[in-house]
Amino acid sequence: MRHGLIVKMAQTRRNDSSQLAYFQGSLLMTPSPLERWHALVAQRDATALPALLADDVIFYSPVLQAPQVGQPLTVRYLTAAMTVLGNASFRYVRQIVGPQEAMLEFVVELDGVAVNGVDLLRWNEAGLIVEFKVMLRPLRAIHIVSRRMLATLERIAERER
Repeated sequence: MRHGLIVKMAQTRRNDSSQLAYFQGSLLMTPSPLERWHALVAQRDATALPALLADDVIFYSPVLQAPQVGQPLTVRYLTAAMTVLGNASFRYVRQIVGPQEAMLEFVVELDGVAVNGVDLLRWNEAGLIVEFKVMLRPLRAIHIVSRRMLATLERIAERER
């Protein structure tokens, strides 16, 4: 959890002389959507996804033409992606952050192929992700991820039945 720092100035009196005393305190703040996303990925905790996603979130897959609309579909795809990409080599290597959006570049190795990708996140004022877009390179990586995602999504669908 992120802690902000407040510096409070309080005037104290000692032996009729005034002094300024500075006190440091913690201000508990709600973690940003980006902080919550990083924690979720680090813990590989897909069960935390619904609390982070808006009901009408839109997920853009690197291999599907049509966007996937809604929290249930997005949870399914992100859960599969966490399974497929979530090995020990996965790491974010760069991020660019705005007030309500972020670009997260990641690298991971799959089947001996160096996968390079980008997650583009946008969130609303309530701190819920409303758009999640994934881009991958090189083409060989897209084929590997696509094949693994299909198999993982089939297993998820089977469990949901």
